[in-house]
Amino acid sequence: MRSIFLTPFLLASCFVQAQGDPSTLERIVNQGKYHNQVMKRLHELCFDIGPRVTGSPKLSKAQHWAMRKFKSWGLTNIHLEQWGEVPVGFERGDHQIGRMVEPYDTKITFTTMNWMPGTQGLVRADAVMAPKTMAEFERDKPKLKGAWVVYYAGTGMGGPKQPEPADVKKALDALGIAGRIYGSQDERVWSHGTYKDKTIDKHSSDVQIIVSKPDFDRITRNIGFGRKTVLEFQAENKWFKGPIPQYNVVAEIKGGEKPDEVVIICAHLDSWNSPGSQGANDNGTGTVTAIEAARILSAAHAKPKRTIRFILWAGEEQGLLGSSAYVKAHEAEWDKISAVLNDDGGSNYQSGYWGYAQMKPMLEAAYAPTVKAFPEMPQHFDVYTDMSNDGGSDQAPFNYVGIPGLSVRQAGRQNYGHVWHTQFDRYEEAIPEYLVQASTNHAVVSYNLACADTLLPRGPKPKPKSK
Repeated sequence: MRSIFLTPFLLASCFVQAQGDPSTLERIVNQGKYHNQVMKRLHELCFDIGPRVTGSPKLSKAQHWAMRKFKSWGLTNIHLEQWGEVPVGFERGDHQIGRMVEPYDTKITFTTMNWMPGTQGLVRADAVMAPKTMAEFERDKPKLKGAWVVYYAGTGMGGPKQPEPADVKKALDALGIAGRIYGSQDERVWSHGTYKDKTIDKHSSDVQIIVSKPDFDRITRNIGFGRKTVLEFQAENKWFKGPIPQYNVVAEIKGGEKPDEVVIICAHLDSWNSPGSQGANDNGTGTVTAIEAARILSAAHAKPKRTIRFILWAGEEQGLLGSSAYVKAHEAEWDKISAVLNDDGGSNYQSGYWGYAQMKPMLEAAYAPTVKAFPEMPQHFDVYTDMSNDGGSDQAPFNYVGIPGLSVRQAGRQNYGHVWHTQFDRYEEAIPEYLVQASTNHAVVSYNLACADTLLPRGPKPKPKSK
């Protein structure tokens, strides 16, 4: 990142249009740009805790870690707010091994879906192509017993397709196989899954292994050549008896003049967990930019007129569960929430917002100090005609009821599709200079909105959604 020295005169010119106190904004920008700790927080989250599936012990560990950070910086009203429960918990163990043993030894990149069984220890077996008919099953029955059965039909992000006829599946299950092998679409393997209709005692017994396309092609090519192909996998999948209560993390910098009016900075703390993933960019980056914004504001001794509330959601990956429950539970506050700033797009920098035209002047003024401090990372505002359609992340439940839920725009060099829900979602994929800008921008914008003369303007009242 190119260093820029901001003279007092230039700093003053940065804040002419901003709503907050200019000297406080100078301290915020200085703290965010030159003393930023966002990468330190991300390292702690990724290496001390790791990926954080909703309902897992690691998510609970991350929530208490975040609460300790907020407390250390003097925030108030720090608490866990329950939004629901999951019927069974799930987490991957440390033992995740995939190898081709014959005809030669090579590592295999793989995953399993969440809330699906793993292997019973390390399982080594021949790889055999799946039968398509009962006639093929009967023909190959001797070599299918105890084998890894390989399917040509691939997988998407939601998991394996189910190509086999019901009678063939039933016959294979009765025969006893090591498990089923599927291939992904490319070098990525995705993590997904659902706890719906499952308990610790009642769930599928199918072992389903998803391997990367290069590894899948290697397996099928060797089988096709008639070579003895032996695979071994260990997928340590841990289950935890439920029901398990689930929470959002909440903390505040209380407003001095209008404490009942609120600006919310938020991100989802839960993640997926393909073997190798650390939950770094979806959404560790959004989490730590929110947490670092709290530290920056505290270190700058910011005294906002309105309350700035920090919320770390859970259950986002299962359908915006934590944020949806929060909106419903806080209906009495709807008219006093000025804006919700949600970051859930990976490790690129915050490049502006989209919303109704009447929001544009206030938001452009709010982020102007960040643009001055980081001129190589420009921002702009795009006009939306219907914000209630912006439904990809935790801003959506707010927009559905007419609260300005602002999903920050992102720009930069990260290929988010490479890391999204994959084994590549790791700390080293995050871009430090972008996260420095993003956490500083969160602090600047939230402070300016919290000090503005009015709440952020709203659009038309959304029409009730049809049932």
